[in-house]
Amino acid sequence: MEIPVFTLDAFTNLPFKGNPAAVCPLQHELSDDLYHKLAAEMNLSETAFITRINPSDSFTTGSRFRLRWFTPTTEINLCGHATLASAAVLFQYNKNVNPTLVFETKSGDLCVTQKEEGYSMDFPLNPPTRQDPNDFRGTIKAAVGNLPVQEVYLCNNTKKLLIRLADSCDTSMLTHLKVDGVALQNSERSGRVRAVVVTMKGSPDCQPGYDFYSRNFAPWVGIPEDPVTGSAHTVLGSYWSDKLGKKKLLAYQCSSRGGELELEVRDDGRINIAGQTVTILQGTIKL
Repeated sequence: MEIPVFTLDAFTNLPFKGNPAAVCPLQHELSDDLYHKLAAEMNLSETAFITRINPSDSFTTGSRFRLRWFTPTTEINLCGHATLASAAVLFQYNKNVNPTLVFETKSGDLCVTQKEEGYSMDFPLNPPTRQDPNDFRGTIKAAVGNLPVQEVYLCNNTKKLLIRLADSCDTSMLTHLKVDGVALQNSERSGRVRAVVVTMKGSPDCQPGYDFYSRNFAPWVGIPEDPVTGSAHTVLGSYWSDKLGKKKLLAYQCSSRGGELELEVRDDGRINIAGQTVTILQGTIKL
């Protein structure tokens, strides 16, 4: 068996920045065991598998496909950067003729539309709810140490814990944060949390005008730090839109790779997440 594979850096227009995802367009479904083995072999935060729903469609003519995402250790319900990368593969390499593609996923239908620069994804919005920081004292300590924390929110749907640093913090405090993934995972074993997102208010008046910054740590699913996380911004977009009173937001995830996301919170309970991609690798997996 030969499987085409692409590696793309998502949410960036520069190679070796953003978040790398492997994308495999498949002629037919594989076993779950093989999906897990391939994702572990690729060893990226996510490997995406695209399959046709209608056998008469091709990757060039079809407008609706099935999409699944796997980390090196588990299948996940929602992934932004690998969805962006999957659409880019179909548009750029399979020359898909449709302006918008629809992916059937564990999080429902996700639409991706070509833009002048990059692509825009139609994702669910996942509002978080405010928490008592004392309920997550150990996790907060493992994530940010002694840095001052302004608010703590939890999205029960995505199991992402949002820790907002105080506005008195400098951006460098977030970028230089060193998080021990093992200690973080050990701090929370109840199953309530699957990722910790540390965020802080940006400086929209200073170029390039980011409204907020974030970093994302998910050792519970085998990802010590995810470089740029579309799914986290379904939570962050909801939170910061409410706090800043804005529908359109420019976000920067300030991991060592870094990536930029354009967000638009919609009135219908959805969020548009836009970004660019760069292809790093094109090849064939031989089994």
